[in-house]
Amino acid sequence: MSKKIFFLLTLFISTILIGCSNAPVQQDSSENNSGISSGSSMDSSGQSATISGASGSSNLGVFADSDTSASELLSTLLIYFDFDQSDIDSEFNSIIAAHGDRLANNSSLNIRLEGHADERGSREYNIGLGERRAQAVRRLLLLQGATNEQITIVSYGEERPVVVGSNEESYSLNRRVEIVY
Repeated sequence: MSKKIFFLLTLFISTILIGCSNAPVQQDSSENNSGISSGSSMDSSGQSATISGASGSSNLGVFADSDTSASELLSTLLIYFDFDQSDIDSEFNSIIAAHGDRLANNSSLNIRLEGHADERGSREYNIGLGERRAQAVRRLLLLQGATNEQITIVSYGEERPVVVGSNEESYSLNRRVEIVY
């Protein structure tokens, strides 16, 4: 449990440090009229992931953290879960709220929620658990104004681990929902 807290704390501090850098911001030339631009980012596994961020300010409702910008929240595409759980930890509420707000303000955007589980449990159970996790994220997105038509759900269960290993650190990284635009 302490390794998970350490990992999440490290991830949070890294996100804050990146957001506080004094480097000049260069406008992406791929920005279109809807205010959406595409970029590339590294996810927590070190793999490159394509992201899309909303330009301008965003109303994040009651979940907004005054120290976290909308673009930082939207760059987070992974929601992690505790063992054998599909309840969303409160630390991910502002991230999901930002994505929900983005979907609500851009009706042409669609996402796919990919549910995953660690290797413990049967294949059938893990497919169901991945589905429940993705549905939990979907429910919060809908509360923020996204529509059913914008959200597709798929569960991979244990079939697509981000880290191969049989230890708690590997398990905690594999228990996730990926948000794919």
